Amino acid sequence: MRPGGKKKLKPVVNETPQSREPIHGRGASWSPANRFEKLHVDLTDVDVVDTDPDQEEKPRRATQYFRDDTKTIIARNQSPDVGFEASINPYRGCEHGCIYCFARPTHEYLGFSAGLDFESRIMVKPDAPRLLEAELSSPKWKPQLLMMSGVTDCYQPVERKLRITRSCLEVIAKFRNPVGILTKNRLVTRDIDILSELARHNAVVVNLSVTTLDPKLQRILEPRTSPPAARLDAVAQLRAANIPVGVMVAPVIPGINDHEIPAIVSACAKAGAQFAGHVLLRLPWAVAPLFEHWLDEHFPERKAKVLERVRATRGGEKLYDSRWRKRQTGEGIFAEQIATMFEVSCRRARLGERPKLSIAAFQRPTEQLKLL
Repeated sequence: MRPGGKKKLKPVVNETPQSREPIHGRGASWSPANRFEKLHVDLTDVDVVDTDPDQEEKPRRATQYFRDDTKTIIARNQSPDVGFEASINPYRGCEHGCIYCFARPTHEYLGFSAGLDFESRIMVKPDAPRLLEAELSSPKWKPQLLMMSGVTDCYQPVERKLRITRSCLEVIAKFRNPVGILTKNRLVTRDIDILSELARHNAVVVNLSVTTLDPKLQRILEPRTSPPAARLDAVAQLRAANIPVGVMVAPVIPGINDHEIPAIVSACAKAGAQFAGHVLLRLPWAVAPLFEHWLDEHFPERKAKVLERVRATRGGEKLYDSRWRKRQTGEGIFAEQIATMFEVSCRRARLGERPKLSIAAFQRPTEQLKLL
């Protein structure tokens, strides 16, 4: 039992990956057991699926979309190290397929796996704009920063068609509530018209996550995200439109992309980024075995070194430390080296502080109509 009487959950099935080769266009190549379920079937297991085990490439896992009939859209957290208390997630799960995504285990609450399911079974919230307008209209809502998104990318591929994120931004612009956006997709530039309107009221900031400048690494690390050049282009377009824009070098993976920090910061600054942040690799729950298997598939010769460095940033024994603040930055000599390299790179690039957004322009259109 954990302190406070909470039961510590452990996976019932302690299994090894059934997959042997990476799947083109996917970050994960298998579905580890859901830690909440007693029975688990891995649909990539050749003993379960009717496929030829000798074929060179596995059959593609098609992406499926499911309706999420949630009754509320603003999620709240009390984490002291994330910089916001309220967030909007138009989707659950993310087709971008970033192998390292700390949000993968949230899919287990839906009865899915943190592996392939997270990136191929996407929950969609078509009622999000209506719910958001209702919540912002309520006298109970106190104007504050809304983050898009907390556990998914609000500009993942299906957003191009469904436009749920854009509709939510239209609502936010109507209320002039401050909003922060974090994405790996150039699709954010589609909404420059709305973001520019919010920027006039000092009510928006956009963060592009740039993990690497190497398109080959990007394709296996974050398979369905925008290429590095496209993200730099997004930074340039946003800056040209006078929209506050910065970058997140996240996650920093020792032995994989940590050496790129100076180049990433420099390239982003030249593109127009005004500020930057970084986050160390986080491997909670099923993300750890997924990441280890990814190393087996793509960097077997580096696996031991990478995991050794990761453990060194987490106290020397574990692959992850969930303590507040420590989970974002780690500790030890390698974590300190990463932090120092990042700080020096930002100084050389003359990047400033993240802008503080204002709630001064917030308005409730319904209240204004009553006054008329």
